[in-house]
Amino acid sequence: MALLLREAIGDSLRRTRVSQSRTLREVSNSARVSLGYLSEVERGRKEASSELLAAICDALEVPLSDVLVDVSESLSDGSSAKRADTERHAVESAPAASARPGSTTIARDTRVVIPAPAQALAAA
Repeated sequence: MALLLREAIGDSLRRTRVSQSRTLREVSNSARVSLGYLSEVERGRKEASSELLAAICDALEVPLSDVLVDVSESLSDGSSAKRADTERHAVESAPAASARPGSTTIARDTRVVIPAPAQALAAA
């Protein structure tokens, strides 16, 4: 089953909180959100609004953009592994005749790097 966005956000928030050695109670008080709701967000059970995410990130003293980058990496790692399995299966089951000279094929270990937008680089 695919990792849901709310689960990835919750994982990132929990990792951040635990790395700061803070309790749910401390963060929930600081973010002005109920302890139970924060717990549900961290466990990926509730979909937090952008306002709530901003409040939690403020309480954790971490930019929301850092959390979203972490989430993006988590989601891409999972989809990359799944995609690699699919590609490996396709390559293994493809007949050898399909790789003829002059055909447009890309090696399986080729990596494509997409640069970040200039705005993101300027902010960093």
